[in-house]
Amino acid sequence: MSDKKDQLTKQEQEALLKKYDTEANTRKLAGVAAGIVFFGLLAFSIFQLYTGAFGQKTAYIQRTVHLGFALSLIFLLFPARRTGIKSRVAWYDYILVVLSIIVCGYWPVYYETLVQQIGGITEVQMIVGGAAILLVMEATRRAVGLPITVIASLFLIYALFGRQMPGMLAHQGLSLEQLIDTMFFTTEGILGTPLQVSSTYIFLFLLFGAFLVQTGVGNYFNDLAISLAGKRTGGPAKVAIFSSALNGTISGSSVANTVTTGSYTIPMMKRLGYKPNFAGAVEAASSTGGQIMPPIMGAAAFLMIEFAGVGYWQIAQAALIPAILYFSGIWIMTHLEAKRMGLYGLPKDQIPPKKEVLKKIHLLLPIIAIVWLLFEGVSIERTALYGIGITIAVSLFMKETRITPRKFITALTSGARTALGVAAATACAGIIVGVVTKTGLGLKLGNSLVDIAGAIATSADMQLLLTLFFTMITSIILGMGSPTTANYIITSTIALPAILALNDHLDVAIPLLAGHMFVFYFGIVADITPPVALAAFAATGISGGEPIRTGINAAKLAIAAFIIPYMFVLQPELLMIDTSIGEVGWILFTAITGMIAIGAGLIGFWYVKLHWSVRILTIAIGLLLIYPEGNTDVYGLAAFIVMLAIQLYMNRSKGLGEKMEKTASG
Repeated sequence: MSDKKDQLTKQEQEALLKKYDTEANTRKLAGVAAGIVFFGLLAFSIFQLYTGAFGQKTAYIQRTVHLGFALSLIFLLFPARRTGIKSRVAWYDYILVVLSIIVCGYWPVYYETLVQQIGGITEVQMIVGGAAILLVMEATRRAVGLPITVIASLFLIYALFGRQMPGMLAHQGLSLEQLIDTMFFTTEGILGTPLQVSSTYIFLFLLFGAFLVQTGVGNYFNDLAISLAGKRTGGPAKVAIFSSALNGTISGSSVANTVTTGSYTIPMMKRLGYKPNFAGAVEAASSTGGQIMPPIMGAAAFLMIEFAGVGYWQIAQAALIPAILYFSGIWIMTHLEAKRMGLYGLPKDQIPPKKEVLKKIHLLLPIIAIVWLLFEGVSIERTALYGIGITIAVSLFMKETRITPRKFITALTSGARTALGVAAATACAGIIVGVVTKTGLGLKLGNSLVDIAGAIATSADMQLLLTLFFTMITSIILGMGSPTTANYIITSTIALPAILALNDHLDVAIPLLAGHMFVFYFGIVADITPPVALAAFAATGISGGEPIRTGINAAKLAIAAFIIPYMFVLQPELLMIDTSIGEVGWILFTAITGMIAIGAGLIGFWYVKLHWSVRILTIAIGLLLIYPEGNTDVYGLAAFIVMLAIQLYMNRSKGLGEKMEKTASG
C-alpha cells in the first residue's frame, strides 16, 4: 500500500471543503441542538424512503414536505455568514425554522382549499408565498452559494419590471400577486419540476451513495485504481483519473470529489515527481469529469429525464462515449507529461496485492445492479431502493465492509445532509424556470444569440459555430460556483434555447438531447475554468500550487470537454443517436487518435520533445481527426501516420545516439 504520511487528515479535508464548498460549511453542534438536527435528518430520510417504497404523496404535499425538511435543517446547520459562530444556533435561525415549518406546512394543512380555489390568492396566501420565496433564497445563499441566489433575484426583478426593460427584453410584467401565486401556488415555480425530481429520484440516489460510502467503496475505488494503473508510466496520475471517475459519478460535487480523492492522489503524484500545479490539475479535471460520467452523472441524469423528456438509459448511453473521450484526453496528456519528465509507476510495495483487491470486488455489485435495473425498465425510485437493499446485502460478505446498525443510521443522516443543498438549489432554480416560462425570456435570449451570430457570420456554418460558441460562454458563466444539479437546471433553462433556436433559423436538425448535453458539459467545466475554477482552487489546498496556474492546467487537461460538445452537436452519432456500431467505432477511433495528437501538441512531447511549430501542426492534425466530417478524417489520419513515423524515427535515432555516447565514454 502507498505511504499515507502526506495525506490530509479528516480535519484538514473538512477545513478545505468549508473553504471552497459552500455545502460543507456547516455548524458543529452539541446538546439539544445537535439532537434536533440528528432526528430531523433521520426523519427526512425515513419520509423519503417511505414515500419511495409505498407511493408518493400528491405533488404539492410531497414537494412542500420535502422543502420544509430542507429549509428547517439548513437554518439549523448553516450559519448566516461563513465566518459565523459554528458551535450554536443563532436565535434568529430558530425563528426562520419555525417560519419554514409554517410556510411549508400551509399546503398540507389547507390542501383541499387551495386545489379548489378559483381566482387570485388571498392576503394571507400573499404573505405565506412571499415568505416562501425569501426563505428559499436565504437558504440557498447559505447552503449553495451566492451565484444562483443573485441570478434568481435578477430574474424576480425582471418579472416584476418587465415593462421598463429595454428592447426585446420588454414584456407585460407580472404583478406582485401574480408572481407570488406562480412561485408558490402552482407547479411552475418553487414547487416545479426541479424540486419534484429532488423530492423523488435524487434524494433516494443520494441515500444510495451514502450507503455505498459506509461500505468503504471510496477507499476500494482507490485500491482498485492503484492495482490497475499504479505500475504504469506516471502511475499516480492515472490512479487519480480512474478513482475520481468512479467516485465522481456518485458524489455530485466536483469540489468534494477533488478534496476527498485528491487528499490521497495529489501527495502520491507529487512524491513521484509531478509538479504541484500539474498534480492539482489532474485531480481537479478528473473529479470534475465524474459529473459527466454515467451511470449517475452527479444526479443530473435524473433531472435530464424530466427536462429532455427521454428515458434514463438513452441518457446514460448518450453520455458514455463523450465521457470515454474526456477521460482518454486526460489519460493521454498525463502519460505524455510523465514520459517527458521521465516519471515511472509506483514501486511494488505501494501497490495492494491483487488478491486483497479482488476480495472486495463485491462492492461494485450495487452499481452494476442499478445500471442493469434501469436498463430493464425498473422505475427510478424502485431502482434506488433496490440499490440500497443490495448495498446492505453485499456489505455483509465481509466484516470490514459490513453495514452495522450504527453505519445504517449514519447513512440515513449523511444522505439527508447531502440532499439539503440539492433541495435548496432545485427550489431556487424553480424560481428561474418559473420566470422564464411566464415571460418567454428563454426564447428571447436564444433568438438574440442566434441574431448576434448571424450579424457577424458570413455563412450559415459560421453562424452555427458562433451561436454554439456564445452558448458555451454563457453556460460557463452561469455554471460558475453552482452545484451540478442547479448548474444543469440554469444552463438548460437560459442557454439551451439558443441551440434549439438554430433549428428554426438554419436548415439544421440538432437533436434535443444533444442540446441538453452541450450546455450540461460547459456548465460543469466551469469548475475548472479560470477565473472561478473552484475544483482547481480546492486542489491547490492539497498540492500547494498556484490557483490560477492550476486552473489553466486543468482546463488544458480537460481540453476534450471544450471540443466534444461541438462534435456531438455536429455529429449526433457520437451520442449513439440513429447510428450503427460500425459508425460509432470509427468516430471513437478517429476522436481518440485526434486526442493523442492534440495531447502531444499541448504537452510539447510525443516520443521526443516537439518544437513549437510542430506542436501547432500536431494540434491541427488532431482537430482534423476530431472534426466530424469524412474528408477531414482521411487527411487527418494520413498526416497522423506521417507524424507518428517521424516521431518513431527521431526517437530511434536519439536512442542510438545515446547508446553510442555511452559506448564512447565507456
